Parts: sequence; structure tokens; C-alpha cells
Amino acid sequence: MRVLIVEDEEDLSRALAKGLRREGYAVDIAVDGLTGWELADTNDYDVILLDINLPELDGISLCQRIRQSSHHNDVFILMLTARNHPDEVEEGLDSGADDYLRKPFVFNELLARIRALLRRSSSVKSPVLQFDQLTLNSKTKEVWFENVLLSLTKKEFGLLEYLLLHPGEVISSERLLEHVWDIHADPLSSTVRVHINSLRRKLSYHDPEAGERYIQTVQGYGYKWALSTTAKKEDTT
Repeated sequence: MRVLIVEDEEDLSRALAKGLRREGYAVDIAVDGLTGWELADTNDYDVILLDINLPELDGISLCQRIRQSSHHNDVFILMLTARNHPDEVEEGLDSGADDYLRKPFVFNELLARIRALLRRSSSVKSPVLQFDQLTLNSKTKEVWFENVLLSLTKKEFGLLEYLLLHPGEVISSERLLEHVWDIHADPLSSTVRVHINSLRRKLSYHDPEAGERYIQTVQGYGYKWALSTTAKKEDTT
């Protein structure tokens, strides 16, 4: 999943980015409100961590601007604030934030809140995603398939998690690139296809065709996680 951190305390933003990347998230950073708006307006993020006290454009105004933009209205916004007055927290939530976290906070609580926000966009409300013989735990970062613990890279895990959160939905390579990689990813590269093929090979541990049955290619459109692997397999070239 892709996260934007808008935080003017650079030590904090770098520490948060390092921790989130270690957990497999793709992360971009903005140190002021205007830069945050430019990134939020041009990229497709899953979660925005937004400080309230920002230079150039404060967090409340930035949150309102994002919510007024129909293209990005579905992004989850988690406000980070050192303010403790109930009226100020209420103002942040009323501006369009989905949740808030008071500074200082424990990093594991931040992770839990991000996972909870991401589950809101899915019919699955547990951190454990399960389909047939596959189980993915977004908290422990473990994937079990046919009783075998798979060894996945962070990007492979991110791709699999995103597909499982949108089962049966055709997802383009561009959309996968937007949500699993950061701003430095090359949109013209074959990165997504290479990682999809690697993920398929790992799912084919016992059955050579398992990977292509579960992760299907919809020619000209993208990929989807098959709701039923008994259905006729689509073109997976």
C-alpha cells in the first residue's frame, strides 16, 4: 500500500518512512502543505499521514482541499497532532480526516490504525485475508499457501495483498504501480509484470498451474485474483 507523509518535522518524517518501508509500504514525503497537496493531487495514495501544524498550507486546509477533490476523495487521512483540546481534534475530523493520533505515539499503534483504515475499503474486516488454501496476515506479514509458508519479497507481498483486498476486480498495471511502488517507480517499465510472474511461480509450489489460476491476466486490462479457481482460466500470457 502507498502512504504519503506530510510532516514538517523532518526527523520524524524520515523515521516514520523508514519504519513503514520496513513493513512493506511504499512511502513518499512532503515537508510542507503545498508540496503535500501537489503530491496528493498527482498520485493515488491509500493513506495520508497529515500533520496539522504545517508551513505554506496547514493540515486542516490541506485535508479540506483533498476532500473537495472528487478524484482523491476516497483516500484515508490520519491526522498526527500534538494538540490535546477536544475542539481541535473535532475540527480535524470535521475537515475530513478519518482518524487522528496524538503525538508522541507508539509506532505499533500507528501501524494498527493504518491497517484498520485500509480494511474499511474492503469487505474483509480482519487483518487475516483467506481464500481457498491461501492465508495472508497483514500484521505478521506471513503468507501460507497449501500449508507452506511462502517467502515473498515486500513488493510481492504488497501485490498479493492488494489483489486479495479487491478479489475478482480487474486491476491495471498502472494502478498496481501506483499503490505498491513509490513516486520513483518507472511507469514504462515491466516491473509489475516481472513481480506478478515471480509471485505466480511461488504460488505454484505444488501445482505448476496454481499461480495462473489464482492470479489471472485479463488481456489488455490488467490482473485479477480469481474468486473461483474452478472457472475457465483466462489468457495469462
